[in-house]
Amino acid sequence: MNFMTQDAQQRSMNFLISQQSIIEPTVYQMRYQEIQYPNLIPVDTSAPEWINSVTYFSMDGVGQAQWFSGKAHDMPNVDLSREKFETGVHMAGIGYGYDLEELGKAQLLGMNLTNDKASLARRVSEEKIDQVAFGGDSTKGFTGLVSATTPTATTAPADGTGSATTFASKTPDQVLRDINGQLTGMFTGTLGGEIADTLLLPYSVLLDLSTRRIDSVNQTTILEWIERNNIYTRTTGQALTIRGLFGYLDTAGASSTKRMVAYRRSPDVLKMHVPMPFRFFPAWQTGPMRFDVPGVFRLGGVDIKRPKAVRYLDGI
Repeated sequence: MNFMTQDAQQRSMNFLISQQSIIEPTVYQMRYQEIQYPNLIPVDTSAPEWINSVTYFSMDGVGQAQWFSGKAHDMPNVDLSREKFETGVHMAGIGYGYDLEELGKAQLLGMNLTNDKASLARRVSEEKIDQVAFGGDSTKGFTGLVSATTPTATTAPADGTGSATTFASKTPDQVLRDINGQLTGMFTGTLGGEIADTLLLPYSVLLDLSTRRIDSVNQTTILEWIERNNIYTRTTGQALTIRGLFGYLDTAGASSTKRMVAYRRSPDVLKMHVPMPFRFFPAWQTGPMRFDVPGVFRLGGVDIKRPKAVRYLDGI
C-alpha cells in the first residue's frame, strides 16, 4: 500500500511539473490594468538577482558661463555635488499549491489544471510591488514615490471657501494656479533645468475635477481646462500626464491631508530597482499529500536621484 501511495505521489508530481510548463507562460504574459507602477515609475531590472543592495548618487550641479579672455587663466568651471545613498534589496514570496486529491482528479478526468491559482499569485506579487512603489514599506526602510522625505513639500494656499486649502473648495482658476505653481516652482527652483511632465492626484480629487464644470454655460470640465492650460503643455506642446491613485495619496500629506505629486517621469530622476522580477520555482512536495509551487521576487524601494524634480502639494 505504501508503494502505491508513493507511485501516486510521483505521478502527481510529474503531472504538476508538466502543467507548470503550460500555466506559467500564460501567467507571465498577463497585464493587470489596476497595477500602475510600471507606467508611472521607471523600473530597473539590471542589477544581479541576488544582490544585497543598490548604490546610487543624488546629484546637483552648479556653474555659470562668464565672458572669458584667451589670455586669462581663471576658466569658470561647473561643479557637481554628489550624495551617496544605498537601498537594500529584499525578497518576498507568494505561491500556490494543490493536494493529492486535486491532482488525482485532474489526471483521472484528463483535464489540464487551470491557471487561476498561478494568476492570483502573480497578481498578489504585483500588488505588493505597487504598494512599495508608491507607499514604501517602513519595515524594510523603503520610501515610496508619494512618501519620500527629499522632495520639496508645500501646502496649498488657504484661499478656498471658508479659507480651505482643498481643490473642492476652489474655483477653476485657483485650482489651475495651484497646479501651475508646482510646475513653475520646479522650473524656477532648478533654473529651468527641470519641469514636471506627470501629476498624480488622489482618485477622489481627479474624479471631482473630471466631473465639475467650469460654469453652467461652458461644458468644459476643470480637468479639461487644466489639460489645455497647464504651463508644461504651454511650454513644451506636449500633454501633461495626469493620473489618479486610489488610497496612496489620501493621507500622504502633512497632518494626513491629501497630497498631489508633480514630477518628471524619467530614469535619471527616479527609478525602482527590481533585480529579480516575479518568478515561479520548481514544484516540490511539502507534505504527505501536498504539492506547492513557490513564487518569489526581490526588490528595493524607489530611489529619487533628483529630488528637485519631484514636488509635493499637500492639503488639496
